[in-house]
Amino acid sequence: MLNLNIEAAKTAANFINSKFNVEIPTTAIILGSGLGTFTQKVQVLQSIPYAEIPGFPASNVVGHKACLSLAQLDNGKTVIVLEGRFHYYEGIPTSQVVLPVTVLHFLGVKNLIVSNAAGGANKNFAVGDLMIIDDQINFTGNNPLIGHNDSELGPRFVDMSEPYSFELIELAKNIATKINLSPKQGTYLSVSGPTYETRAEVRAFAALGADAIGMSTVYEVIVANYFKMQVLGISCITNMATGIATTKHDHSEVVNAANRVADNFGNWVKLIAEQI
Repeated sequence: MLNLNIEAAKTAANFINSKFNVEIPTTAIILGSGLGTFTQKVQVLQSIPYAEIPGFPASNVVGHKACLSLAQLDNGKTVIVLEGRFHYYEGIPTSQVVLPVTVLHFLGVKNLIVSNAAGGANKNFAVGDLMIIDDQINFTGNNPLIGHNDSELGPRFVDMSEPYSFELIELAKNIATKINLSPKQGTYLSVSGPTYETRAEVRAFAALGADAIGMSTVYEVIVANYFKMQVLGISCITNMATGIATTKHDHSEVVNAANRVADNFGNWVKLIAEQI
């Protein structure tokens, strides 16, 4: 059977539907480490802690609130906001790492905005930069679609020529210009973690074309493409990668750096979501 916990996802989707008891929006946003202040810029209508959603595993990563909310934007449009995600490095199976995205599919979500905190492998980047993800490299050694495929859900071999929607990338760039924001654009590479990369690994990843390195997101995007969602990805460069950075790494610096750019990030993503 496909490694997506389909029955668990349907159960969770039914539970969320029963709690919200309104028409579920077609756009969802997954917030990465330190970016949870986005919910302060919108009107949160209802929230469900992950711990109450059937099948959702526990996550204890600092900077993740672990809550699913229904939020209203300034133009009256509603979105689903997931504050925090599950990570492979927590010992969580890939089927549960991508469970929220699978649940979103059964809720009827068609557009997904994913965000993350990442280390800058591009020497032209700086801490505090926001990067539109235009492609990805899955360097984790795993894939959430391994297993028997159900052709009624999606294709056996998923096309990944446009993992991040060209249309949404252009929308994000146009809105950034209007609000005088100058985001970077590049390729996101994900490792399994939880160790930060060595100097040699960073040199290798940069040679492969990576502009930013993290420990999340790629599984979610693979499954979103499986379900034919349109995806927009944004990385917050919270530290420079090993060998480029002049200091040793600590997760607190990641959260602090994300908090410093959270205002620009939140304003930008809110305007993007209003226009999708």
